Amino acid sequence: MRARTVQRAPDPYASRRGGAFGLAERPDPVVWGAGAGPLDASELARYERDGFLSVMDLLPASRAAGLRAEAHRLRAAARPDAEAVVIEPDSDVVRSVFQVHERSEAFARVIRHPRLLAIAHQILGSPVYLHQSRINFKPALDGREFFWHSDFETWHVEDGMPRPRAFSVSLALTDNHEFNGPLIVVPGSHRAYLRCPGGTPREHHRESLRRQRYGVPDRASLRRLMAGRGLVAPKGRAGSAVIFDANLMHASAGNLSPEDRVNLFLVYNSVENRLEAPFSELPPRPAFLAARAVCPLEAEA
Repeated sequence: MRARTVQRAPDPYASRRGGAFGLAERPDPVVWGAGAGPLDASELARYERDGFLSVMDLLPASRAAGLRAEAHRLRAAARPDAEAVVIEPDSDVVRSVFQVHERSEAFARVIRHPRLLAIAHQILGSPVYLHQSRINFKPALDGREFFWHSDFETWHVEDGMPRPRAFSVSLALTDNHEFNGPLIVVPGSHRAYLRCPGGTPREHHRESLRRQRYGVPDRASLRRLMAGRGLVAPKGRAGSAVIFDANLMHASAGNLSPEDRVNLFLVYNSVENRLEAPFSELPPRPAFLAARAVCPLEAEA
């Protein structure tokens, strides 16, 4: 008997299927939950409107300092040829180390931080699991830029994340200021989904983690997204965090300061938004980039 082919419903987030750049209205909510939580009504409204929210002093300075030392330990132990280690373009400087929660008990505890998980449940409206963890290093004078992109476009096309029912946390392990390459966002851009032209090469992640060329906006699309919105660079001292929607257009400049910038990035995804087959003709990316095992997180004791 011939196996029956299961047809997917029309994809509202289709991208990289030829054609041209285009902006589509997002069909899904930004805030999925309706219950109480750590965020008050004004903070939830601001997150829904802007697509990001700063959380000052999430961790005390002493704990941030301990995590910073742990991050440097992981960087020193990183093998440049390891799959979950990313090197700066045209350099031997470590840019990112992935899956840090599996390499360090200190980071494993952070992903279960009670306030972070409570915010995740409140915004995403369900228990959550960790889609990805990484440390991004921007060494003094050597840390390169990250070009404009929406994470969800990649997670949808290359990983099979059905909906933007996820968000990222950028937790500062060093002070983030205007000179060391802080996160830059386009407020409100999460409400429009950018469809990109072209296809996706096989093993694309091996290049894109260093310098992304597919799934990034052109100048005309960026101007349309930024019109009337401007740019914001959320800054804060070590221990502060920025929470931002999976579909928010963001980037960061290079580090031109004499001090390192070190940030921990965590991605929380709803257990009701588990990954499917990628929305492309490619095999899934490795698990260090996109966890396919759904393990709901419980707050640390």
